[in-house]
Amino acid sequence: MPSMLPLAITQGDPAGIGPEIIAKAFREAPDVLRGCFVVGDAAALARAAAITSQLGRPALAVQRLARLQDLAQLPPQALPVWQLPGLGSPPPFGAVSAEAGRAAADCVVWAARAALAGEVAGLVTAPLHKEALAAAGVPFPGHTELLQAEAARHAGVPLAQMPVRMMLASDELRTVLVSIHVALREAIAAVTAHGVLQTLRITHAALGRSLGRTPRIGVAGLNPHAGEGGLFGREEIEAIAPAIAAARAEGIDAHGPYAPDTVFMRARHTAARPGEFDVVLAMYHDQGLIPVKYLGVDKGVNVTLGLPLVRTSPDHGTAFDIAGSGMADPASLIEAVRMARALAHG
Repeated sequence: MPSMLPLAITQGDPAGIGPEIIAKAFREAPDVLRGCFVVGDAAALARAAAITSQLGRPALAVQRLARLQDLAQLPPQALPVWQLPGLGSPPPFGAVSAEAGRAAADCVVWAARAALAGEVAGLVTAPLHKEALAAAGVPFPGHTELLQAEAARHAGVPLAQMPVRMMLASDELRTVLVSIHVALREAIAAVTAHGVLQTLRITHAALGRSLGRTPRIGVAGLNPHAGEGGLFGREEIEAIAPAIAAARAEGIDAHGPYAPDTVFMRARHTAARPGEFDVVLAMYHDQGLIPVKYLGVDKGVNVTLGLPLVRTSPDHGTAFDIAGSGMADPASLIEAVRMARALAHG
């Protein structure tokens, strides 16, 4: 992707902290946010900018963009917004609503289509609320599935031919998930040799591009002690180990399956000890996300692998309980912008 293209930041659910962390990021990290603009509602962003100014900090001027080319001409302390039509008035903070869910989804769709058309270098998505998304009738449970559908539509292929995976990454640990937003019973059923091998292939390809070398992949088991030779379940024997063997035959540097309660510690990278692996393949959502979030929500970045576009996101939610209070921390969003820029320019 051309390096001069801007990054689009979607506002997220306007009833949550998305607009606030965006406004804070533009104020606190202007060098990182240079070349970025917000896809959303100027009124919602102005409300967020006002909250930050009430805290005794410099106010930001919301600037509507008529053309993306105008971005470079904006003055310092500007909050550039690409106004989407029909988003409605900013909703009350902390309230689930179909209108807010629809607004959040519309922003993501616009940004995804702009990225797929080569008009922006990638997108960074502020948090949306899954209940609000469902109330709006959006047939996808989250960003990942919505972006997968847009990419498949753009490519003219069935959804099954656009497999994607979620990676959560910090400076200490990366994890990639075999399944994402499904019930735990469904997640267990998703641990198949095909699903694990497909995840290994996507991880190998995506991290190989960003690292510039073959990534070392540690694979977590599903069951306690990775099944203990079949005593605690046979998924490791019948699905995970065969997938690892097939991946290694393709030149993928995958190892395991390892006990889930230790493999993340083995992969953790610190100043004192480099990790054994570049990434851990986790079998389901919470198995992979809890370790990264425990190490620091402010450092984690959500990356969608397998898409023909760059997409990152902070690793926290809409935080309805503190929305509008001025307490939200923009650190994870700033890290998501840094990672999106690195991926887009890599």
